Amino acid sequence: METRVSELFGTPVVNGASVRKTAKNGLKKYKKWSSRHQKANNNPPYLPPEAEEGNIEYKLKLVNPTQYRFEQLATQMKWRLQEGRGEAVYQIGVEDNGLLVGLTEEEMKASLRTLRRMAEKVGADITVLRERQVDYDSDELHRIAEVLVRKVPDDQQFLDLRVAVLGNVDSGKSTLLGVLTQGELDNGRGRARLNLFRHLHEIQTGRTSSISIEILGFDSTGEVVNYSESRTAEEICESASKMITFIDLAGHHKYLKTTIFGLTSYCPDFAMLMVSANTGIDVRKQTGDRTAGYFSTALGISFSPLGTVLYSTASDALLSRMKPFYEVLYTSEEHMIIIIIIIIIIIIVVFCFIHVIVRVSLETFSTGTTREHLGLALALKVPIFIVISKVDLCSRGTVERTVRQLERILKQPGCSKVPLLVSSTDDAVTAAQQFAQSPSITPIFTLSSVSGESLDLLKVFLNILPPLSNSKEQEELMQQLTEFQIDEIYSVPDVGTVVGGTLYSGICREGDPLVVGPTDAGEFRELVVCSIQRNRSTCRVLRAGQAATLALGQFDRSLLRKGMVMVSPEMNPTICWCFEAEIVLLFHAKTFHKGFQVTVHVGNVRQTATVEALEGKDELRTGEKAVVRFRFIKHPEYLKLGAKLLFREGATKGIGQVTRLQPAAADH
Repeated sequence: METRVSELFGTPVVNGASVRKTAKNGLKKYKKWSSRHQKANNNPPYLPPEAEEGNIEYKLKLVNPTQYRFEQLATQMKWRLQEGRGEAVYQIGVEDNGLLVGLTEEEMKASLRTLRRMAEKVGADITVLRERQVDYDSDELHRIAEVLVRKVPDDQQFLDLRVAVLGNVDSGKSTLLGVLTQGELDNGRGRARLNLFRHLHEIQTGRTSSISIEILGFDSTGEVVNYSESRTAEEICESASKMITFIDLAGHHKYLKTTIFGLTSYCPDFAMLMVSANTGIDVRKQTGDRTAGYFSTALGISFSPLGTVLYSTASDALLSRMKPFYEVLYTSEEHMIIIIIIIIIIIIVVFCFIHVIVRVSLETFSTGTTREHLGLALALKVPIFIVISKVDLCSRGTVERTVRQLERILKQPGCSKVPLLVSSTDDAVTAAQQFAQSPSITPIFTLSSVSGESLDLLKVFLNILPPLSNSKEQEELMQQLTEFQIDEIYSVPDVGTVVGGTLYSGICREGDPLVVGPTDAGEFRELVVCSIQRNRSTCRVLRAGQAATLALGQFDRSLLRKGMVMVSPEMNPTICWCFEAEIVLLFHAKTFHKGFQVTVHVGNVRQTATVEALEGKDELRTGEKAVVRFRFIKHPEYLKLGAKLLFREGATKGIGQVTRLQPAAADH
């Protein structure tokens, strides 16, 4: 397994040039310890050297520091919290070079008391994630501790992570979200998912067709804050230090465009792929086994004593009715019995074959959707973790087979992932820390929304999961001009027009004047932000990367559409009819050529475009690359250089990146 997975108390590769110098006595002790315990323990007692940046801090001990030293430590904790956007991880009993020394019982208690005082001074809480014993050159056992420090937010500025929920239909996506957000297990018939559905036909069919948003909070001590105990969304936002915003996407292939829109426009930080344990993701081997089973059953019945009784009964009944026919054909009664037996065998085999075709086609269709969702997440470079649901319906062997299927697919060259099966709290902590740091790690959970099996492991993982961007990137985005992408449009009584979306850059406040567009004529219109709501609670300031709804008063809703942007009046946005992109054709049945029309997804933009030209080529086939010029057919759009692009048309699919924009003014 990759180094980053096992670096915590594991066997990482250490770069000698980056390791800080340690005292000679420490090195001698380490060599003596390692030579003595090399055979007894395969895990060398060290971590990678401490990084100057980031939210991870190593501390050997924090026993009775002076006041001056205490102030330094508190300032350092502020820095680490800022780097982690409100979260930091302290490794107690570890030297700066990563050497696991460990502390005695009294030293560990004193260090944790000091750490708690430091956290109180900076307005944070601490939670001990796990403790380990290290046998380091001493008869007395030493311990190291891993502690999560989380800042209590001010003015509802909690850490917000967006998780897109993918998976085929009937894999239990909405049910799991209902269990997590409502705090009650499902009854096995979908009761937990009812609060998530937005339309009547979703309740009737049990299938999600639209994008719904649900929230799960964690307070500063790591406790779950959800809708249990009759909490409202506003109370959750006030109590939570960290918020997980789930984006529940459709699983049916009929709503694939909605799923793609949710992945491209809602800017998820992570993706959670749901797989049903009883269906799996690879049905080719299951198909062969099931087909062979049905045919063997049919043939077994044919030549069994039961088959003899059936044939005898059927033959007597048919012979009495077919007597005139075989008398005319001069066929003996024995020959006619043989013919009837053959006909019955053919009927049984055909029935089993039709049953196999129907069932396998349905399973292949659903698991094909799972593969497609996995491919979309990989194409858009969204980090993904996998949840195998409905383990209460299957035997342990079936669950293990599904896990093996996933591991085999994830290790294929197209994915190149390292699966990490989470089976304990320790695994969940390690997976959460390494998942955000190494893009190749893919944690796998096996759980049940009915029995609650392993549900706590997923909560531990979500609680510790760090953000992908650091504070510097966040500050840079906030210093840019305001840009808000419109994903949803509503009309609310007594409020007026309301738009929902994500603030891509800048800061948005109540009363800010903005311009919205482009319209069909390529223009931008002025408006004023009347009020802001985030996670269904009032918010006065919206920062880059946060999703919210903005009330626009009496602004005419007919002038708005999905795909528009609201930007600062100082910005000079580039709108275009025509643009170029460097693409990779993932699949096409024939050849991709000039004049072909596809649906293009770029951020929150979704529109049909025509292929105007292929640079240096006349046509493309599956797997080939080229620079292609597209032209929108309905209205101009606001695009940015370097934006990820995804296009599709039926089975045709491709990905790419916008490389050149042709402004609408120059185009005409």
